[in-house]
Amino acid sequence: MIAITVAEIASVIGAEIIGEADLVVSAEVETDSRLCRKGSLFVAKPGEITDGHLFIGNAADNGAVAAIVEKKLDTPITQLVVSDSVQALGLLAKHVVAKVRSLGALKVVAVTGSNGKTTTKNMLREILSQFAPTVAPQESYNNVVGAPYSMLRINQDTEYLVVEYGADGLGSISYLVDICKPDIAIELKVGMAHAGVFGGIEVTEQIKSELVKDLDDSAYAILNIDDARVAQMADLTGANVLTFGTNPEANFRATNLSINIKGTGFDFYGPNQYFKSVQLQILGEHHVYNALASLAVASVLSLDLDRAVKSLESMTLAERWRMQVSTAASGLTVINDAYNASPDSTKAALVTLAELGRQTQRPTVAVLGEMAELGDYSAEEHDGIGRLVVRLNLDQLVVVGEGAKLIHMGASLEGSWDGESKYFDEISDALQYLRGMLKGNEIVLVKSSKSANLRYLGDDLLEVTE
Repeated sequence: MIAITVAEIASVIGAEIIGEADLVVSAEVETDSRLCRKGSLFVAKPGEITDGHLFIGNAADNGAVAAIVEKKLDTPITQLVVSDSVQALGLLAKHVVAKVRSLGALKVVAVTGSNGKTTTKNMLREILSQFAPTVAPQESYNNVVGAPYSMLRINQDTEYLVVEYGADGLGSISYLVDICKPDIAIELKVGMAHAGVFGGIEVTEQIKSELVKDLDDSAYAILNIDDARVAQMADLTGANVLTFGTNPEANFRATNLSINIKGTGFDFYGPNQYFKSVQLQILGEHHVYNALASLAVASVLSLDLDRAVKSLESMTLAERWRMQVSTAASGLTVINDAYNASPDSTKAALVTLAELGRQTQRPTVAVLGEMAELGDYSAEEHDGIGRLVVRLNLDQLVVVGEGAKLIHMGASLEGSWDGESKYFDEISDALQYLRGMLKGNEIVLVKSSKSANLRYLGDDLLEVTE
């Protein structure tokens, strides 16, 4: 973060200062006391499991010069007392972004969508960092805490700031846009992720559209033309609209999509007759959309597209546990995609698995857990995934956890399977079964929401050696 005095911070967030107002925060703003270092500002926020106020002493020991708190504490560290530390974090981020922006170089690129945000963010970081100092979030830092936390990583040298805007109900993306209004905004997809929490896909669409509604007329809205709900957002924005997809009318278009065990290929068509054959090391045709959106940003910023394509082709991983392909000593291939799951992303992963099985003539195994936050749609969507597994003619289905049981039941009811679908309540039982069943020549997909914890099962399967 840029160097800033405690007095200036207090003025921005409306805090009462307990301690020294002329101290300078010269290092990062942290919500985890363990990450504080000399010059840091610690933000103590109440949490679901613990309370950041309990770790003020640890933050000070690690070098924090001040702390944003919601109550006065008996501690020598300088305190900025506010009624809501999360709100204060957002106000501080808004101030810092505006201050760096006033220097004239900073461009903000924002990404939202039901699927693909984190991969697109990583692709953008890979491209933009080749041209200028770039800040982008780690992992999926995209909520009211994570997004401002990431924004506060910028300094006076930063030219590109990439932010993820995650949805957390109506007004949630508008809140983040108010903190940091994008110069370029990407809308990837409106899908069933979180639909149960929000009350339906129509509400999800409304929330996602908040990103483009308040853009300046000098900004760019980059929209997925293949998604009808995203495409119609062009009517909601005063920004310049560019589109990407496989539709012939897209400004940034992909054709001849192909996948193999080594990655994903497509032909890319950009502005001014630009053409490039692209070979990603990242697996899954759905990642082509993430790549198109990223290349569209590079084009808007007038960056060299050949160099941008090479940056994407050099990426070996979208993100840990996101279509991560590994091969065990036995020859077993595991596609670990169990960091997140929605009906759309699960269908895409299963289609990829089926295609790889056809290409290689290797047995295919889908290990599936719960797709969370689907609410009233959960039964229908889980049942549909089970039936899709049968229709794709996969060789084996292993379903883990009570929340995913309807996948097993749907598969069992769909066709003439006789034992090809197995259900286990516990991960340990599923792992034991798989270790006994797998011969080492299979391709195994592990897919679930993060809360189902199957990503660790995917890692453990790589220990199979016989």
